[in-house]
Amino acid sequence: MSELFNTKEIKEKIIQKLKNIYDPEIPVNIYDLGLIYSIELETKENYLHCIIDMTLTSPSCPVADALVDQVQYVAQSVDEVDEARVNLTFTPPWDKSKLTEEGREMMILSGAII
Repeated sequence: MSELFNTKEIKEKIIQKLKNIYDPEIPVNIYDLGLIYSIELETKENYLHCIIDMTLTSPSCPVADALVDQVQYVAQSVDEVDEARVNLTFTPPWDKSKLTEEGREMMILSGAII
């Protein structure tokens, strides 16, 4: 049985869109910052559902709702995705070890001490 969707390709499209969302206080996109813990794609009755687990740099982030809404919006903006859900979690809590190599480089270039 062949897959209806190329999930690897679709995940990459979602990641590229997530890289356009920035924490307003940090000059690194939320993907390279390590705020996205997982991206799961599930097919149900020929519909593709995207479930994203993410965190914030701080539980008291003043733009938490806006970031979650943006993540849901960009995931749903991928043509193949019919519905997206974002789960906000603080387990495990974010720390600088979650940065991707690109994120680490961006932080260093911005003058941040990491």
